[in-house]
Amino acid sequence: MTHIERTDLNLLGPLAALLAERHVSHAAELAGMSQPAMSRALQRLRDTFGDELLVRTPGGYRLTPRAERIQRQLGAVMPRLETLFAPETFEPADAAEAFRIAGTDYASVFVPALCRRVFRDSPHSTLDFGRWHDGVFEDIERGLVDLLFYATRKPSPGLRSEHLFDDRFMCVMARDHPLAHRPRLTLDDYLDFTHVIVATVSGRQTAIDNLLDQLRRPRTVGLSVPYHSVAPLAVPGTLLIATLPHRIAAEHASNPALRTLPAPQEIPPLRYHMSWHPRLDNDPAQRWLRDTVRGILAKPSP
Repeated sequence: MTHIERTDLNLLGPLAALLAERHVSHAAELAGMSQPAMSRALQRLRDTFGDELLVRTPGGYRLTPRAERIQRQLGAVMPRLETLFAPETFEPADAAEAFRIAGTDYASVFVPALCRRVFRDSPHSTLDFGRWHDGVFEDIERGLVDLLFYATRKPSPGLRSEHLFDDRFMCVMARDHPLAHRPRLTLDDYLDFTHVIVATVSGRQTAIDNLLDQLRRPRTVGLSVPYHSVAPLAVPGTLLIATLPHRIAAEHASNPALRTLPAPQEIPPLRYHMSWHPRLDNDPAQRWLRDTVRGILAKPSP
């Protein structure tokens, strides 16, 4: 890097113009410079290379052998430099991007549509959906995950976060559960029974249990499962109550063994977010992925 560091790279444009035009005035016009400015650039280039570069002859200026070699090298270097400094673009149809996303299985309410859209518009790209675990935010910091989907009241500090939508909670219980025919559950009703929880973080269903802790009204846990999709399957034939987002609970509405009721009013809707590391703010491929998520949530794919 010794020679680059002591060279003014702003001279590359005038150099290319001078070698191509072999005339100071014509080179100045090509480069959008005044003739005196181009003359000064030529003198600086001669000092830099220790060579005359352009030599006046009766038939006009001619290139020195060094200038001819430089011109051949510039023919390969300049297009690469132009590509290096040009704004990045992302063409989904031609790209082969490996997108890494993560979240709980609640993301199943829109990830299938996301997959269809990505594979339709960017058929050479891939999606890796990673499982949720307690260290998933550290995975984003380490660059192991590009985009994270999760429910929380307070997005993680240090990350870019965007609120996607809200979803209200529903209580799923057996059809013959003592509370099954109540029009609505009170918090006392709710806490009188044992619960099946979806353990998302540190063995807790944080969107609900953090709130109940604030109220100092914790619930009794009889069963802990890792996935939202499993919780309703454990309910029939028991007194367990599973508290699930409406978008998940609705998938079991036709099951005759189950009954679904709104959660107590003290339990607010969950707020669902996507988050990414600030270093991915301006990456064209990542911007396209986030826009694709927004698009399918605004208008679900067929």
